[in-house]
Amino acid sequence: MHLAIDASNIRHGGGVTHLSQLLSVANPLGAGFSKVTVWSSAATASQLPNYPWLRILSPRWVEAGIVKRMFGQKFLLGQEMKQLGCDCLFSPGGTLPLRTKVPLITMSQNMLPFEPEEAKRFGRWSLMRFKMWLLRQFQMSSFNRADGLIFLTEYARAGVTNWLRQAKDLYAVIPHGVESRFAARSEIQSNSKNYSNQAPFTFLYVSLLMPYKHQIEVAKAANVLRRSGYPIRVRFVGANWGSYGQQFCELLKNLDPKKEFLEWPGSLPFSSLHAEYNVSDAFIFASSCENLPNILLEAMAAGLPIACSNRGPMQEILNDAGIYFDPLNVSEIAEAMRTLFDNFDLRLDLGAQASMLSRTYSWQKCAEQTFQFIAEVAMKRTIYQAV
Repeated sequence: MHLAIDASNIRHGGGVTHLSQLLSVANPLGAGFSKVTVWSSAATASQLPNYPWLRILSPRWVEAGIVKRMFGQKFLLGQEMKQLGCDCLFSPGGTLPLRTKVPLITMSQNMLPFEPEEAKRFGRWSLMRFKMWLLRQFQMSSFNRADGLIFLTEYARAGVTNWLRQAKDLYAVIPHGVESRFAARSEIQSNSKNYSNQAPFTFLYVSLLMPYKHQIEVAKAANVLRRSGYPIRVRFVGANWGSYGQQFCELLKNLDPKKEFLEWPGSLPFSSLHAEYNVSDAFIFASSCENLPNILLEAMAAGLPIACSNRGPMQEILNDAGIYFDPLNVSEIAEAMRTLFDNFDLRLDLGAQASMLSRTYSWQKCAEQTFQFIAEVAMKRTIYQAV
């Protein structure tokens, strides 16, 4: 069989990581695919592996602006697949072309379109909220038409299925993996008395600055602890975004004008991000809207004790290996951070549990299950049409 993969709308972040890692360890021949052709931008293509069975196409419509790209994906992709003799289509970006008769498999990677209250955090009349509404319409249409649907967590499956006309008969829950380099932890936990304002206990928070990530609440919680005499600091790593990023930067200037306990270096290259985990004492994750956060998996793999949001799929992923808090409640965030700082043995235990749990998230396992599921859907659809 010849598998087509539509990555035309995958441009950055977790989507690119998923596709590159998936293809790097994939064995499509074992699932019955002799060829795999990927439609993607040149930038995304540069991060994909080079194999004899893999072909990458970047036609002009893929490199165009969003309107032409959407038109091309809806109306031109199907024609190009037909010309190449593709037997089925996998669309990890969550949207499907309109004119194609091959079996269709897609996946849900973004919960924000399906949690309107979270999208509202960008502003009731904001462009971002409208974008999430529009994306929900496109994805619901694609999910309803798909022959097979992949979810990353049970939480996502339950949440997205509520929006569909009917539950899918052919679906799979296939989590992402985590790269082994994040497990290379060089630092060990130290007793609380060994920290000082000059050598503070460091919480790491890696995430894009966005309203549902709640970096502002985390900064306020850190300020509460610091004013109470706790020698802690928080290092925020992530790109700036819109008015929320501006509010966050202003808050840091007001709370910590000397930059003693609130750090924000901006975005750092993903290729070197594991070094940040290796030199941190704990991790904090305050997001209230996720599907399967790669960042949380990375912190788990690093063996860091984690203070974590109690929203979304976080407890499904982290289980009992973390301290949970309401991400909207500054006092709860501060108490979770305080608990980790004060309890050396608890930090050791939670870090070990998190590291052990992270080993169940393998890119090899993800790739095997993904290609097997695609092949299963394609064969069942073909048999059904023959009957």
